[in-house]
Amino acid sequence: MSDRLAVLPQYLLPKQALTSLAGAFARGEHGAFTTAVVRWFIGRYGVNMAEAANADPGSYASFNDFFTRALRPGARPLAAAPLVCPVDGAISQFGPIERDRVFQAKGHHYSTTALVGGDAALAAAFDDGAFATLYLSPRDYHRIHMPCAGRLRRMIHVPGALFSVNPTTARGVPGLFARNERVVCLFDGAAGPFVLVLVGATIVGSMATVWHGVVNPPRPGHLRDWRYDDRALTLQQGDEMGRFLLGSTVVMLFPKRADGRPHAFNPAWAPGGPIRLGEAMILN
Repeated sequence: MSDRLAVLPQYLLPKQALTSLAGAFARGEHGAFTTAVVRWFIGRYGVNMAEAANADPGSYASFNDFFTRALRPGARPLAAAPLVCPVDGAISQFGPIERDRVFQAKGHHYSTTALVGGDAALAAAFDDGAFATLYLSPRDYHRIHMPCAGRLRRMIHVPGALFSVNPTTARGVPGLFARNERVVCLFDGAAGPFVLVLVGATIVGSMATVWHGVVNPPRPGHLRDWRYDDRALTLQQGDEMGRFLLGSTVVMLFPKRADGRPHAFNPAWAPGGPIRLGEAMILN
């Protein structure tokens, strides 16, 4: 079966309704039923609770508390690299941005302008830069951390669809990451601006950042834009910056290097390969 045919049912599903329903359950405190669902989920997806700060499945009041669980101290040491991986998960794609075009999958690209919500001036800062798209599966740790130190400048909530973001859907839905609901976070770092985009998906109840709290819901149906130029809000490399309340994908954009050299990604990286928070991502 072709990937486009495989994702056809997603166009017909009531994705917003399913996501709202899942979010309501995940937020609720349902006692023994919550514990039973948590235990089933751990077994179904092979979640490694030995890495969790709280390894007791019965102690989580809600499914969201379990899903956004913290790691035990020292579980993810940071590599000595200018940019480290911000999440646990798998590599979807990474590499150079071709002028303003980001590679999604064979036969599919999307523009940086579309990804950041239509702001061409913001997107132009990343022309001929580099990108990385990282997929978080259900079993993964679902907090997002800083790849390097950065001062927050802007956050944009872009309304959109809620397709799944698994590899099959990435191959089958054109412009997937630029059409799904997303939260665009712009930072200034030592090497210039960079963007972290938290991409929503089917069943992703909401996304949150450490400076704002839950961004969605609400879902008012129009773009929302917050500016932070008057606030000295700086996060250090490895600090938590946000989380998914149910999992999804992170897309990062980096500007063209001042010396003109290409960004040197970790040579062990390959599309589809596993990644861990804190490992080296870009070496120059």
